Amino acid sequence: MNAYRQAGLPLGRMMVGTGAAAVADAVALTRLAAELGFAGALVLPPFYYKGVPDDGLAAYIETIVTATAAHPIPIYLYHYPALSGLPWHPKLIRRLIDAFGGRMAGLKDSSGDMTFAREAAAISPSFKVFPSTEAVLLDARAGAFAGCISATANLNADLCQRAWGLGDAAALATAVTIRKLFDGRPLVPGVKALLAHIHGDPALARVMPPLAGFSSADTAAVTGGYDQARAKRVA
Repeated sequence: MNAYRQAGLPLGRMMVGTGAAAVADAVALTRLAAELGFAGALVLPPFYYKGVPDDGLAAYIETIVTATAAHPIPIYLYHYPALSGLPWHPKLIRRLIDAFGGRMAGLKDSSGDMTFAREAAAISPSFKVFPSTEAVLLDARAGAFAGCISATANLNADLCQRAWGLGDAAALATAVTIRKLFDGRPLVPGVKALLAHIHGDPALARVMPPLAGFSSADTAAVTGGYDQARAKRVA
C-alpha cells in the first residue's frame, strides 16, 4: 500500500484487500488503508477457522469498523467461499448493514453463483455488488450490479470498457470469449502467461510459490485463442 502511494497512484479510486485470518492483522491493514486514503477495503472473512457462527463474523467486522472510526473507510465484503470456507450470506449481510449502515459499502462475489449475487444486490440500493465475471457488464450497465471485478479484465479491459460505457454487446462477447479460454485451467498463472504474450515480456509469466507456472500446452492454447479472438474483432 505504501508503494502505491509513493508511486503517485490514485488511491481514491482503488479498493485494497485487507481481510486476514487474525482480526488484529485485518485491523492493522484496514487502518493503514484508511489512513493512506484508499477508496475501500475488501475484507475476506477470518478464514483460519471454519464453521464459525454469524456472531463471530459480525464481531470481526465490528472490530474493524470500530478501529477505523476515525478514518471511516468503506468496507466491501469479499465473498469467496471456495477459498475462505466462510460465506457472507444474505441474512448476515443484512445484519451487518443494519448494524453499521453506510460503512458496509458492498461486496465482491467470487462464488460464481449469480442467484446469490442478485440476492445480495437486492438487499439495499446502496449496497454495491461486483460479480467476478465481465459477462455481467450489460446487466450491470442496466443497474443490476455496480460493475465487475475480474482477473481477466487485465486482458480485455478495452472490450469491457466498450461494453460498460457504450453497451457494445459484440465487444462483450469477445471479452467473454477471452475469459472462457481459462475454463478448467489455473487462472492466475494463465493470466500472467497471456500478459507475457501480449506485452512480449516473459518475466510477466513468473509466479510466486505456491503457484506453478502455466504449462506450455495451456500457454499455446490460450495465446492462440486470444490472438484468434482479437483477429476476429478487428475483422
